[in-house]
Amino acid sequence: MILRVKNISDIGGEVKAPPSKSYSHRAVILASLARGTSRLYDMLYSEDTFASIRICKALGAKITKNEGYLEVTGTGGKLHNSCDGPIDLANSGTTLRLMTSVSALSDNEVILTGDESLQTRPMGLLIDALKPLGIEVNSLKNNEKAPILIKPGFYGGETNIMGNVSSQFISSILISSPLSKHGVGLYVLQEFKSKPYVDMTLEIMGKFGVKLNKSRHLKHETCNKEYQTCRIDEFKITKQDYVACDYTVEGDYSSASYLLALIAIHGGKAKIKNLFRNSKQGDKYILNILQKMGATVIYGEDYVEIASNGNLKAIDVDLSNAPDLLITVAVLAALAEGTTNITGVAHARVKETDRIDTTCRELEKLGCRLEEHEDGMSITGGVSSGIVDSHGDHRLAMAFSLIGLKHDIEITDGEVFDVSFPNFIESMAKLGFELELVE
Repeated sequence: MILRVKNISDIGGEVKAPPSKSYSHRAVILASLARGTSRLYDMLYSEDTFASIRICKALGAKITKNEGYLEVTGTGGKLHNSCDGPIDLANSGTTLRLMTSVSALSDNEVILTGDESLQTRPMGLLIDALKPLGIEVNSLKNNEKAPILIKPGFYGGETNIMGNVSSQFISSILISSPLSKHGVGLYVLQEFKSKPYVDMTLEIMGKFGVKLNKSRHLKHETCNKEYQTCRIDEFKITKQDYVACDYTVEGDYSSASYLLALIAIHGGKAKIKNLFRNSKQGDKYILNILQKMGATVIYGEDYVEIASNGNLKAIDVDLSNAPDLLITVAVLAALAEGTTNITGVAHARVKETDRIDTTCRELEKLGCRLEEHEDGMSITGGVSSGIVDSHGDHRLAMAFSLIGLKHDIEITDGEVFDVSFPNFIESMAKLGFELELVE
């Protein structure tokens, strides 16, 4: 379907940010591993989080959606796969990565697969990191990608993993380690990208009763031929249980970036509720970015107010800890005055798409002048009307719709926002930006 602008009127107002996708995934997984029954409030129900719910049910958790909360009776760490064949995770890369380690806790084999896009996601680094822990993981196509076969058995021990590819690999090991036979020592080597996502994982693990020790130091190590001294983040996770709790999911700064950018681009004022000042989400960085580009931001304890005159200026920005903001910032740059330099997002090439490449190609369709780099792009403001393709990427569809504030735009395969923000059209409409899907 095609996503396009239906009407623009009286931009501004008040709207609630959708629940965090990252926290929703982690909450349902940890509740499913815990002893007892948890109630998860303000959960995000989207295509991606449904994938996590499906596999947690398949591995033995009892999950019931009630009015206002999701009830999860956990397995106490005793997992059993009830599926005869592969478990379909659709397009959820988060579910695939987090649950690959968790699946080794099952007392029988688990096969994880998904759609065509999911089967392009590299998994080799995680597979290699799991082997020293006694986990047997095999790519059934021998290409280090899904379908992935995980055999039962998680002995524990020590392992290391590079920190510059996907923080979800690190979170995957951390989440499953307390339930291993002997605990885990995990060493994250070299540059630690998207670290706030790991901080989120540690925070919610604590809510479900798990404690671990973490330290950072320099250590002589032959972890890479180009380096004799490596920075190492060390995590020590002893054997322990997750305990059920009641947990409320906070608002999602990634999804809220579209609501905030709407005001920044068009001009006006808005209040976005359910965004917490003390959030550990890396994508909270969008507030700093918008301020630097010319918007005014006021921080409340559980809300953000934004005002703008619609005149944005170019900036230099490192998105190494907030890669999911890449496409939003690229669109802001395309509508700003001057040249914006975006760096630090080489790891965005292994998301739903190669987000650096697809963003550049689609902006070029709109006449945007840019240079693509291995870890980002340089964008000179100025675009025209046109038709772009989402490439099946929810973030591209939502971010590019904002160009419709200034120019006619149509996004093919535009309905994919359901992956992370099912109420995207309704939320944008509350701020006066009416979008529609047409055949």
